Amino acid sequence: MVQKTRKRGIVMLYLDHAATTATHPEVIKEMLPFFQDVYSNPSGSYEFAADSRLMLERARKVIADSIHAKPEEIFFTGSGTEADNWALVGMARLKKEQGKHIITSTIEHHAILRTCQYLEKKGYEITYLPVDHDGCVSVEDVERNIRPDTILISIMYANNEIGTLQPVERIGELARKKHIVFHTDAVQAYLHEPIDVVKQSIDLLSVSAHKFQGPKGTGFLYVKENIALPSLLHGGNQERKRRAGTENVAGIVGMAKAVSIGMHNLSENHEKLLSLRNYLIDRILKEIPDVVLNGSLENRLDANVSFGFRGIESQSLILFLDMEGICVSGGSACTSSEKSISHVLQAIRLPEEYARGTIRISLGVENTLEEMTYFVETLKELVAQLREFS
Repeated sequence: MVQKTRKRGIVMLYLDHAATTATHPEVIKEMLPFFQDVYSNPSGSYEFAADSRLMLERARKVIADSIHAKPEEIFFTGSGTEADNWALVGMARLKKEQGKHIITSTIEHHAILRTCQYLEKKGYEITYLPVDHDGCVSVEDVERNIRPDTILISIMYANNEIGTLQPVERIGELARKKHIVFHTDAVQAYLHEPIDVVKQSIDLLSVSAHKFQGPKGTGFLYVKENIALPSLLHGGNQERKRRAGTENVAGIVGMAKAVSIGMHNLSENHEKLLSLRNYLIDRILKEIPDVVLNGSLENRLDANVSFGFRGIESQSLILFLDMEGICVSGGSACTSSEKSISHVLQAIRLPEEYARGTIRISLGVENTLEEMTYFVETLKELVAQLREFS
């Protein structure tokens, strides 16, 4: 196996890359000088600070190029969650005189849903669109729910639990036609799907670095140049007076390096992950009885598979897999400790007997076919054992 990290003496097979990824060795190497050598505050007025400032702007251009944006449209954040909060709360404040209606979906990440709940308490009205059995939003539903006071549409690019891709470009076209700002949470899709914010009519886009072998604690928000998004954080004049707080130069440099690596290998990685994903789907659906694939068979992320196993509890299966050194999740890592059925599985109307036995397998470019074979064989044995116990 490729994953050599030791855990209780067992070789670990990591299959939870949608939760987080290992920082790429080249990313770590790129970051190290900015902890001890080029440690200056980029806001400083002296030459030493100019070095940090230059690296920030280089990173900004690398990231902008990856989504066909302009460098001045990229704002660094501390996470994808911060970017989501900033997009929603910022737009609510910016457009409050125009309207207080926002459209989103029932399967968004909690960074969106809980921000919407916060805005509801502030007097905003949120429409939560349903999804079909594959977890896909209907563009017609979006259009039907647009009102004169609609100020924002926020629909995720790809679902973090079941991997379903949304019709982002069609929603973007609709939003542009109706003169409504369109935001998408692209945390799971970035560097898995080609993104062109101009072609896809995206006005705001959120990303988190640790999902693509970058460092934790860094992310960015793309803001289309004609949107004067107000600050979420107040303090200094960083990020062109839009995001206060000294920039995490080492993290941002590392994020840009991860972007460069990911963009360089985008097509190759996509084909590899697609092959491994399809191998899992084919074997598990054929060789394990009473199992369903959650989400779309075709219209899904290359690295995400979610299965519901009838007659077992997901936490028991996750524990048994963990004892074999295999790391998977029950859905979103952000809510994996909760025992209730996730809001995503409820939204796709998955029968309870399958929902309670759902696990998510999310792949990384380091994973191999040999590992997938080992995983399937182990999974078959454990599912059979657990069903015997129940």
